[in-house]
Amino acid sequence: MKRILSIGMMMLCLTTNAMAQTKTVNLRIIETSDVHGYFFPYDFVERKPLDGTLMRVSTYVDRLRKEYGDNLLLIDNGDILQGQPTCYWSNFVMTKDENISAKMVNYMRYDAEGIGNHDLEPGHTVYDKWISEVNCPVLSANVIDTKTGKPYLKPYEIFVRDGVKIAVIGMLTPTIACWLNEKTWEGLAFEEMVSSAKKWVKQVREVEQADLVIGLFHSGKENGLVLNGMEEDATARVAREVPGFDIIFYGHDHQVHNEWIKNTEGHDVLTLDPSCWARNVADAQVSLTYENGRLTKKDIKGDIVSVRKEPVDEQMQAYFQQDFERIKKYVDRKIGHFDNTVSTRDCFFGNSAFIDFIHSLQLRISGADVSFDAPLAFDSKIEAGDVTMADMFKLYRFENKLYVLNMTGREIQGHLEESYDRWVNTMKSPSDHLLLLNDNSKNDQQRTGFVNYTFNFDSASGIDYEVDVTKPNGQKVRILRMSNGEPFQPDKMYKVVMNSYRGNGGGDLLIKGAGIPKEQLNSRIVYQSPLDLRHYLTQEIERQGNVHPEKGSNWKFVPEEWTVPAAQHDYQQLFGE
Repeated sequence: MKRILSIGMMMLCLTTNAMAQTKTVNLRIIETSDVHGYFFPYDFVERKPLDGTLMRVSTYVDRLRKEYGDNLLLIDNGDILQGQPTCYWSNFVMTKDENISAKMVNYMRYDAEGIGNHDLEPGHTVYDKWISEVNCPVLSANVIDTKTGKPYLKPYEIFVRDGVKIAVIGMLTPTIACWLNEKTWEGLAFEEMVSSAKKWVKQVREVEQADLVIGLFHSGKENGLVLNGMEEDATARVAREVPGFDIIFYGHDHQVHNEWIKNTEGHDVLTLDPSCWARNVADAQVSLTYENGRLTKKDIKGDIVSVRKEPVDEQMQAYFQQDFERIKKYVDRKIGHFDNTVSTRDCFFGNSAFIDFIHSLQLRISGADVSFDAPLAFDSKIEAGDVTMADMFKLYRFENKLYVLNMTGREIQGHLEESYDRWVNTMKSPSDHLLLLNDNSKNDQQRTGFVNYTFNFDSASGIDYEVDVTKPNGQKVRILRMSNGEPFQPDKMYKVVMNSYRGNGGGDLLIKGAGIPKEQLNSRIVYQSPLDLRHYLTQEIERQGNVHPEKGSNWKFVPEEWTVPAAQHDYQQLFGE
């Protein structure tokens, strides 16, 4: 009996010991991206309630924290400093206060922040202050300090949760120079993402001995701009060509993605993109199994979860109530009066009071000969009546500055050819579409039913011209004259006013269309405004007081017997009316 008891005790000890050597750790990683100031469940531009927003994300995250505790990581992927008036108010009005974006990040206890291209747009003063105010690391391995040759921000962060070493590597789309003037990112350089990722994955795998490697990329999936061999949207390429990542959370392209990508070693990498405006979160569930201290199994799952109808975090709402009231007071301030309603819907079909009002102010402010501008919103409207600061964010969505460039008449022609080639169809019969439409892009926040980005649909003012949609690409635009009656001369140098995004090469219209090499654009700039265009538009409306935005008549689509009925059909397809 003693022998039997002894053997039984030995077997129990062996079993207990074996069980003690097996360990499973469950983690939850939640990502937001491209929040763009959507903090409160209220739209300060349209002045109405919003679904989604960080105050609903907070409810979702807090519910999971009760289950996972410290084993939940909350990360954000950048583009949090520009968008709703919440950001403008903090970046440019109440500049001495703690940035409200930092207050939001800190309240929600984010574990890591990425940085986006729109976070750099306000300039060093704003984003350096914000970086110093957030309580979590701001990550980007490929943003380089040109003085030191080292990353300007932390390249990665190691988190230890229940014995698991988790590495989060941050990266930013490197094509910043396509959109922003160098003054906004002075002293910085941006490395190509694949080579940078290889370097830092090796570091966290071999030196840090990380068990789980996560990418936090402010870069879309693929097929974006390319600048000097560097890709705007390189997430898919990194996932394929840089073995070592387990999960890549990304953003920038404002699209939803949830897919596995097989890398060159045959391993699957989970890639998640929740799109924008805090309507969704990317949610990864990770289970790691260890045998005798050695990682033997990873089980990874991923979802894109809508938070549009989550309850609002009432405690968070109460905490930020004073900020909410101050911002609301700011956007409700009357600055003038419009005699008539203006809408971006009209911009796609010819002259419109919305775009022509901006054209007229750009020409008046700058004294330029020709103005370029494109609709920055797909479906925005300012009603007749009192105009408030909130309306200025409808009139001009981004904090672009005002540029004047020297361009020849021939370059102006090429610029417009490129713009309309992306905008309109080549009609073969009256039943064809006027515009280049794509039903599959209706839910794409940046194409909204078009083949191409609408913010690259530049029209011009200061010249009279026709766009013949029966002609092939590159031959559609016929410039008739200057709008003051003078002849338009292909070889003459004109002063052309545009926003800083376009003037820096954004959209490639100046490069592909006008044929001006990217490296020569700076030498063409003869004026840069010190403040953003919205500021000057606001000043001008305040100066005029009572404004009558008028639709111009300097350009049209021809032949009109085809284009007028085609425009009516396309309008109905786009807007359902």
